[in-house]
Amino acid sequence: MSGQPGRTTDADGVDAVERYEEADVIFHGGEIVTVAADAQQSDPGPEAVAVKDGVIVHVGDHQEAVRRWQGPRTRVRDLDGRALLPGFIDAHGHLGGIGLQATLANLLAAPDGDVTDIASLQEKLRAWAKTPVGLTSKWIIGFGYDDATLAERCHPTREDLDEVSTTRPVLAIHQSFHLGAVNSRGLRELGYTKATPDPDGGVIRRQPGPVARPFGEPNGVLEETAFTPASEKATKGLPLTALATLFSKGVASAARFGFTTVQEGGATLENLQALRDAAAVLPFKIDVVAYARADEATASPEADPVGASQEYKRGVRAAGVKMYLDGSPQGRTAWLTEPYEERPEGTPEGYCGYPTVKDPQVVLDQVRTAYAKGWQVLAHVNGDAAIDQFVEAVEAAAAEAGPGDRRTVAIHAQTAREDQIEDFARLDIIPSFFSMHTYYWGDWYRKTVLGPERAATISPARWALDRQLRYTSHHDAPVALPNSIAILSSQVTRRTRGDDVVLGPEQCVSALDAVRSITINAAHQYFEQDRKGSIEVGKLADLVILSANPLTIPEDEIKDIKVTETIKQGTTIHPVLAVSSDDPEPGPEVPTNYQWHGCC
Repeated sequence: MSGQPGRTTDADGVDAVERYEEADVIFHGGEIVTVAADAQQSDPGPEAVAVKDGVIVHVGDHQEAVRRWQGPRTRVRDLDGRALLPGFIDAHGHLGGIGLQATLANLLAAPDGDVTDIASLQEKLRAWAKTPVGLTSKWIIGFGYDDATLAERCHPTREDLDEVSTTRPVLAIHQSFHLGAVNSRGLRELGYTKATPDPDGGVIRRQPGPVARPFGEPNGVLEETAFTPASEKATKGLPLTALATLFSKGVASAARFGFTTVQEGGATLENLQALRDAAAVLPFKIDVVAYARADEATASPEADPVGASQEYKRGVRAAGVKMYLDGSPQGRTAWLTEPYEERPEGTPEGYCGYPTVKDPQVVLDQVRTAYAKGWQVLAHVNGDAAIDQFVEAVEAAAAEAGPGDRRTVAIHAQTAREDQIEDFARLDIIPSFFSMHTYYWGDWYRKTVLGPERAATISPARWALDRQLRYTSHHDAPVALPNSIAILSSQVTRRTRGDDVVLGPEQCVSALDAVRSITINAAHQYFEQDRKGSIEVGKLADLVILSANPLTIPEDEIKDIKVTETIKQGTTIHPVLAVSSDDPEPGPEVPTNYQWHGCC
């Protein structure tokens, strides 16, 4: 009987334990981090893990694994001192955006790129325009510049991008994906002139002068809803061959960093269908959890335009909706209750950013509709004013709907106050922190965005732990690379990129808590804790092999760990998967109706 040991007699006539069944693979010889509920950071861990048919069948003694599970066809994998952990789970990101990041000109600063000033940004765009994709794209597009790291400490303007081209529209996308800059041709393509008013929830930045908005001449820099049409037009103009590889590049990149479950957060209904169409052609090799845009889904005349389900179909399932309530702290568009330390040029005294949705009734209606339809709710809330707006809506909608296990998620919650963390605990809201902000923008927060006191409590994971919240952490790619190791390191050390200071040491967490945030806690966020997130018998064999154990090496060395192998349900997907667009292996191609609509 499967799973029940019998008795047999060995050559010496001594009883021996019969094998349950023959395992496909047995791992041993390394440090195994189970992340089980009773696991402690100091635990030595089990000696071996056995896998059969994509499921973990043994966790424990090595000799017992050999005796009960090893057969002639069993592969025996010696980890050679490396670490085996549960496969990483992306608590928030954008799969198509990861592929887009790999397709456009790389405008990132070190360590992910080498853009240092506007001149090097211009050169990257010129070079991309000469690539096969760039030559056939209507727009010249680059992603990832950061005014916080450019030598000029400012955004490129229309004049700067006119030096790249005056005959083709040019778009440089800010690393936050909440802002961008276009050249003069790009402004004409968008129809933006000095007579164009700022859209609700966005800003068309203007040339300096005595004339107030909305009648100043656009300087090329666009924020939020003013930026969105530029990103949509530009990516729509990419050649179909480039669009067709977005998902495959995204899957390969995520697998390279140890992720076995990823998210497509905030998809339009059209893109949600494109995701399903892609899976129908060729199943995804990692699990993809999708969330539709809440504004579109809740306004749809269809009874259930999302089709939320706990079951994956060919690697894809929809889980709910994502709301957008404010912008980017590093871009200084997030909605705060107190003014920015230094306000952006052209903004009034006391500038606190602004909401994406001004009417709180609209926010409440979106949450209320989602709860009524059984959709999980994720909300982009960076500023504490946006968090207040969200908390009020959740409290009212939950009171109307009655008790329920909804696992509502506050995405980013970057500037959450301590009283708001209390609200999260009271209302069962899961905070999902973008902890890498402490590294990438910690210095910018201290000096420009928030000032030292408020900056010290961004991504307040310790406050969450103190209230027994199962917080998660994410990469929000394409805003950052889907770098799992950076997620871990940024929570444990909170060291900043430039000045190398510890940003709010009281918010640092243990390596085990950091690992939990991208394994078992993320599985809980997705209602999948019974099948993913830890190395336990009966769970899927979603695993990752690391060059070192983050729980046992010095904290400052965590950042140097390498992902050596990623395993999805017992099958190695990295380094098998390749990022090259010529490789047919990574995953499904994107149907040609897919359009990138921004993120984050």
